[in-house]
Amino acid sequence: MAKSVDEKFLTVIQKNTFYFFNSKFEENYEGYINSLKETLLIVKNKVETEGLKKEIFEWLLMDKENGLRALLALTGFSNEYLKRLTTIIRIIDNPELNKLVYKEKWYNEKSSDNIQEWSNSTILKHIQRNEYFRKGIVNIFFEGASIPFLANTIPLFELKKLSISKLKFEIPELIDTLIRYKEKGSYSGLKGNNPETLITEILDRHEITFDTGDLRELITNAPDNKRTMDFIIPNKKNPLIIIESSFLATTSSGQGDKSKTEIFIDSLIKAHYPNAIFIGFVDGIGWYVRKGDLKRMVTAYEDVFTFHKDELKRFEEFLIERLKK
Repeated sequence: MAKSVDEKFLTVIQKNTFYFFNSKFEENYEGYINSLKETLLIVKNKVETEGLKKEIFEWLLMDKENGLRALLALTGFSNEYLKRLTTIIRIIDNPELNKLVYKEKWYNEKSSDNIQEWSNSTILKHIQRNEYFRKGIVNIFFEGASIPFLANTIPLFELKKLSISKLKFEIPELIDTLIRYKEKGSYSGLKGNNPETLITEILDRHEITFDTGDLRELITNAPDNKRTMDFIIPNKKNPLIIIESSFLATTSSGQGDKSKTEIFIDSLIKAHYPNAIFIGFVDGIGWYVRKGDLKRMVTAYEDVFTFHKDELKRFEEFLIERLKK
């Protein structure tokens, strides 16, 4: 016999677990957490008795199963950010950075055209099998913040995590790590951390009006494919410049689909808004390492800009010149 609505309602209310947890999983994961804690306590004792030495952290990475995780936990530097940084190091030919990480001792690929991001297991294998890669990782945490290229590339919020004081287990720095862990989500989600804010600032500075949202003709002629436009200048009724922004800090399987969509949108704009031009802001390491998708993506736009200061200046000049016409 089927239950009534009230009976089903009461089932959820009366038998609610509030917070689901799997006891066996919790016990296993608690063991992992305890292992990290004990590992860091050993490192702390070594630092206190032997002094702060790079060799201690090289030992940590080499001899402890979760050594890298422990180092990341101590500094607050995320595993994903380390993967991004490893990719950047492989791509960029910066003499000072190359020397810091002993790049010539562990990386010999001649071209970065089709570079793929290393997986967690690949990074761990390099740590275990190549002492120079291992030394390079340690050097990043000891000296990375002093390298001009990294200081100009890594956001200050992340750069502050590369601190010798953290490796000394100094209380203020451990508190700093806790705060940055706690505030990471808020930091990432704040509007001011969105690169599109830079476009808005330029438009506001020149008192250029703009709309965001759907264009009427695209809704009418392609209701299943309509797109919300990031910037429509000066307005939806009479668009002259349409801007789409795509900043990707990670690679994604959807990048190929995104490039196809942009090409389709470009054809619709050309057909229904012949006086408008479609331009893009395409930036981030996610596009850098997916060059095939990137080449398709940029074909959709009349011009493409990045958020580099030189490109922002060029965009500003482009706007002024275009709107004069």
